[in-house]
Amino acid sequence: MGIQQQRQDTIAALVAPGKGILAADESSPTIAKRFAAIAVESTEANRREYRSLLFATPRLGDSISGVILFEETLGQNDDDGTPLPQRLVQQGIVPGIKVDKGKGPLANAPGDEITRGLDGLEKRLEGYLQQGARFAKWRCVYHIGGHNPGPLAVKANAEVLASYAAICQSLGMVPIVEPEVLIDGDHDLERCAQVSETVLHEVFHALHRHRVELETMILKPSMVTPGKDHPQAATAEQVAEHTLRVFRRVVPAAVPGINFLSGGQGPEEATVNLNAINQASHRPWTLSFSYGRALQEPALAAWGGHHDQREAAQQALLHRARMNALATTGEYRTTLEAR
Repeated sequence: MGIQQQRQDTIAALVAPGKGILAADESSPTIAKRFAAIAVESTEANRREYRSLLFATPRLGDSISGVILFEETLGQNDDDGTPLPQRLVQQGIVPGIKVDKGKGPLANAPGDEITRGLDGLEKRLEGYLQQGARFAKWRCVYHIGGHNPGPLAVKANAEVLASYAAICQSLGMVPIVEPEVLIDGDHDLERCAQVSETVLHEVFHALHRHRVELETMILKPSMVTPGKDHPQAATAEQVAEHTLRVFRRVVPAAVPGINFLSGGQGPEEATVNLNAINQASHRPWTLSFSYGRALQEPALAAWGGHHDQREAAQQALLHRARMNALATTGEYRTTLEAR
């Protein structure tokens, strides 16, 4: 199979109607925080047990098209010795991998950050391909503040995202491009929309410069929402209106799929907002989800580190996946939450 055909097959699977992506790629510090909240020690064995129970959830592939893995997970096996990426394939789910090396301060740009990890990326991707990964994900973050994000951060992170995407495609992998406008702060809806438009405009300029094939990439953006400390919450309809207005201005129709991150929204809140976006007028892209905590939080609470709660955790994950799958077609209703 040629590299381009490989990308086309992967993108077709990832943007399948009525499905979304599970982000299970928490870094070691992040998963440690998640486990601490349920009084579970973040050991390699516990991380493997938790993620393997997620991936073995019966019928998960009905609502989930792909799973983003952390590097550690890509090399782990299920209890019966099956590699975890292969467990996903058995469910009809495409395995992917988080490939950035985390963020840090951007020099000469107070309050802004840059994401690292381009050095050696091609070699790492070749190894991930051998382990079964077919797509990758890279996250850059943008803080909203008095002077943030500054022009340097907007341009530098766009360049990094485009470089990463081009390297992925050269090896036959589908890149997920994730420019996250953070929900932290007290900014209003209009300020978030302004920053989101500026960020995405620069990202697509950079993708064009690097000759990234838009038809075989996925955009993973934030929804346009007020900051979590803003006194006035937005309705789902307002979130949908502002989000789609930004996308229509700057996201080319050639992009096949936009899979939102949840970005600090609660599980039901993220579903309600996604549903409202999909109930809006016609758009050229598939609008779906790539949630981490908003999918996993109920499952993690149900599991609690107890072996005998495996099935309860799987049912919690399956329920949230099904609710979000309905939201991709605008058919979700809050009355369906009663299980």
